[in-house]
Amino acid sequence: MAAKTADSRLEEQWRDILSVHARTMCEIDRVLHPHGLGASDFEVLDILATESHREGEHCRVQNLVGRVHLSQSALSRLIGRLEKEGLVERSVCAEDRRGVWVELTRKGRELHAEVLPLQREVLGRMLTQVRP
Repeated sequence: MAAKTADSRLEEQWRDILSVHARTMCEIDRVLHPHGLGASDFEVLDILATESHREGEHCRVQNLVGRVHLSQSALSRLIGRLEKEGLVERSVCAEDRRGVWVELTRKGRELHAEVLPLQREVLGRMLTQVRP
């Protein structure tokens, strides 16, 4: 009986985590939509802004794969969409032609700076609701 109770608590904790994640992602999508972004779009911009503090600095797409919760093909499509919108630029890695670099454009940095407070406000609001 004790094992079932422990399992029930684990299941409840897991479902709570999934619920908070889903609600938070939906809320981020809602507040960023007027700016032409979704939660996953923002995550890529945010990681790039964090990884490359100055214009001209870049990040390998492969390094994004483990940090953004998308498949490699979905991430590639997302980066393609951001590139079409002028928010990022891609280039081939000179050292390893299979590698691809991605960097924020000036427009991407400006949009990231504009929407960063919106995303952080949602995180603050949604994550304070999480029970310990």
